[in-house]
Amino acid sequence: MEKKKNTPKLRFPEFTGEWEEKKLGHFFKDLKTGMTPYRGNLDYFKGRIPWITSGELCYNIILKTNEYITEQAIKDTNLKIYEPNTLFIAITGLEAPGTRGKCALNGIPAATNQSCMAFEAHPNINTRFLFYWYNKYGTFLYYKYAQGTKQQSFNNAIVENFDFIYSTLAEQTKIATFLTAVDEKLTQLKKKKTLLEQYKKGVMQKLFSQELRFKDDNNQDFPDWQELPGNYIFKNVSDKNHISELPILAITQEYGAIPRELIDYNITVTDKSVDSYKVVQIGDFIISLRSFQGGIEYSKYNGICSPAYIILRPIMEIEDCFFKSFFKTELYIKALNKNIEGIRDGKMISYKYFSEINLPYPSLPEQQKIATFLSAIDEKISHSSAQIEKMEAWKKGLLQQMLV
Repeated sequence: MEKKKNTPKLRFPEFTGEWEEKKLGHFFKDLKTGMTPYRGNLDYFKGRIPWITSGELCYNIILKTNEYITEQAIKDTNLKIYEPNTLFIAITGLEAPGTRGKCALNGIPAATNQSCMAFEAHPNINTRFLFYWYNKYGTFLYYKYAQGTKQQSFNNAIVENFDFIYSTLAEQTKIATFLTAVDEKLTQLKKKKTLLEQYKKGVMQKLFSQELRFKDDNNQDFPDWQELPGNYIFKNVSDKNHISELPILAITQEYGAIPRELIDYNITVTDKSVDSYKVVQIGDFIISLRSFQGGIEYSKYNGICSPAYIILRPIMEIEDCFFKSFFKTELYIKALNKNIEGIRDGKMISYKYFSEINLPYPSLPEQQKIATFLSAIDEKISHSSAQIEKMEAWKKGLLQQMLV
């Protein structure tokens, strides 16, 4: 049987020859876990020294942390401050179980807690190269080697035993530099998207508080806005007369009302239960169990949904995008929560309560102007999201082809 060659599919032309393979422990200069200063001493957490926890590890480069500790906390606990480009691996993930096995690099000097393993490499290994290698293999290695059934974790011995395939330091450095440039571009795209989202949030606040107003096509002021109870604009519909071909909709804060098969939403329902489902039409709004947290959802699909939801259908002429945006504002969510302090998970905002909250009703032309303006921002945000997804897929392909 022919021996597998340790060479990557995609390579810079100046490098040739097979990569070597050794146990990862061969390259450790230091490998240890941190610890948590005594929580009872609040002064320990009023410092300026970044303190990394496992919940912050997501194959990323950490430039700021959620908590900061003092010099005294470092002294009293013998914590070590790690220089930038130390590799951190989440070994237990007590704060966020989904992070177990994930890694990060620190971009700043930082200490860490007992849920993280800090890996300082020998000078003959480029730590960023190791970081990208772990990006490719970390999840696989975690599920292969994690110990325990309830609180799966790594330990030093397991990590030391990983089979690590590596190239010369010069090739490692070139690969790491190239992938770092890709990450920097991704960071720029994500920052652009965040700024667009922040801009939209700020401009929505000004639009719906009427601090910012549009003019009509003749450069004249639009009429004053009306304030109407919810039931003047929307009725509560409970149409259960449907056929089985209609898709079952998931009601989500992220996507609104969307067919379940389009997202990772696997809940089995019986034919009998589907008979009681309500019909949702394009342009309907849905009050969900989470509306007191994230506002009211919008549907751009025809389908059916659980009878637990309240379906709102316009009875006045409206511009959908105007109300779609308004129902997601902090202003409206605060209004929903104003008198429902007792509502928590599992309880529903009633149509009666929805009806008691006054809604803005500008003239239809002004609604349309506002909707057009906000839709243009949404298009830019969607374009940024598509760019990010495309570059992340490209990066994933690079990791597969540039590393063995």
